[in-house]
Amino acid sequence: MTTLNSEDFMLSKEECKTAMDQWSLLLSNFPEVKKLIPANYIFEINKGHLDWMRGNSEYPEFCAGVGVYKENLIIILYPMDENGLRRNMEEYPCSLLCPLAYDLKLQEIQQYTVVKNALLSKDLQNIDKNADMSFPISSKPVLEQDKAIEAIERWRNEGMDWFYQECTVYKGTRIFTKFYVPTEDLCLSNKNLTRIVCSFGLRYSDIYGRMLVTLIFISFLENLESNNTGSSAITEANTYDWAKPCPPICRIPDAI
Repeated sequence: MTTLNSEDFMLSKEECKTAMDQWSLLLSNFPEVKKLIPANYIFEINKGHLDWMRGNSEYPEFCAGVGVYKENLIIILYPMDENGLRRNMEEYPCSLLCPLAYDLKLQEIQQYTVVKNALLSKDLQNIDKNADMSFPISSKPVLEQDKAIEAIERWRNEGMDWFYQECTVYKGTRIFTKFYVPTEDLCLSNKNLTRIVCSFGLRYSDIYGRMLVTLIFISFLENLESNNTGSSAITEANTYDWAKPCPPICRIPDAI
């Protein structure tokens, strides 16, 4: 595997097509796939590419195409219009599959409301009391943290077994080549979003009756107003919905 800088980079549309074609050619070759995808590696989308994606956030969906560039696995991000067609551009942002340089802290904040009731008689005797707890309702497309961790751990422990079966039994025909990513799931409009860590996950699909690989997006929000002294900032990690793989969920008619 050739060493590349882990920072995001841009590739021309011709280079992107070549990279995606190269990945498709390797899907039945388990030793090559295993070499390209260490189970503990992730993609990281940093500020430069986040700004690029914000500039194209009017499009309802992004596609994360999978490719091989200089013997490294990459994802290629390109926006799609309402008809599912790729926006034609000269180059596209790419992120390299790489090891984490630090421990990954996930944070899930849940708020509960406790309603306490008491009933006093006419002569002020306490005749009844109870308490009810209401559970949180989220308006954001947040994936429950426990489910995200389970999917990531399953990928780490069973991902290569999944690839072995797909490569040898099905000759790679069911292995993902791209992922469907709703733009709203990335929360690009949040001005405190500083980076996104993207991990593979493995989960069972009731619809397809088998295990599917997903991409789980962990968005890091830097809360600049959390400390009045201005000496530091608190970073919160939000785990967002997983991306849908193609195949089998091929809603993406266009490719680079």
